[in-house]
Amino acid sequence: MRISAQSVCAAIRDDIVAGVLPRGARLAEEQLAQRYGVSRVPVREALRTLESEGFVVSRRHAGACVARPDEREAADLLDIRALLEPLGAARAAQRRTEAHLKVMRGLVRLGRQRAGQGQDGDLRSLAEWFHETVAQATGSPPLAALLVQNRRKIRWLHPPDPAARDEESWQERGALVDAIARGDAERARAVVLAQLDRAPGSADLRAFEAEMRAGRPPAPRKPPVNTARGRS
Repeated sequence: MRISAQSVCAAIRDDIVAGVLPRGARLAEEQLAQRYGVSRVPVREALRTLESEGFVVSRRHAGACVARPDEREAADLLDIRALLEPLGAARAAQRRTEAHLKVMRGLVRLGRQRAGQGQDGDLRSLAEWFHETVAQATGSPPLAALLVQNRRKIRWLHPPDPAARDEESWQERGALVDAIARGDAERARAVVLAQLDRAPGSADLRAFEAEMRAGRPPAPRKPPVNTARGRS
């Protein structure tokens, strides 16, 4: 069975985000083809896609390698999230379908059950599925793509908060679904802002959004950033 370039792209991206392929690592097409059991053609296409997303860089005569974002780039992702995710939640409340709601409610129910039983093995994948569904519910493919890509990069560059409670996170997602189901865009926006306030490196996101509304440039900040891993 032929494996698509899209599947290869997802596999390479997952390994980059997980640190299996560390920052700065060389990405030789032949080695990647052997690793994922495919020809070099889908690997080449996948690397082009990942370069456009910012996960890979290509240099003449040196080939492709995993990107090495600096602290400024990593901090910018949090600022972008402060603008995108509240907007995405509001749009989802205005444009969601019953199919979107059914998926989101099912994921929240399953996530709460797994978290309550301490079965955290697949909670991350369930959370990713949930947030991708919210992105799709915006009814805007460009916005959905930006939301998903930004969340992937934040997982890559910002370490998870070890104090985060999975049960509480799923309760918050349930509150978001309730707001989206009611079509309450402002409530959905507020729920997301409250979540972002407690996210790693983002305690000042409310201040950032207020400064942006007032037309003032946000004060520089340096949140904890996982940019050193994989450097030689």
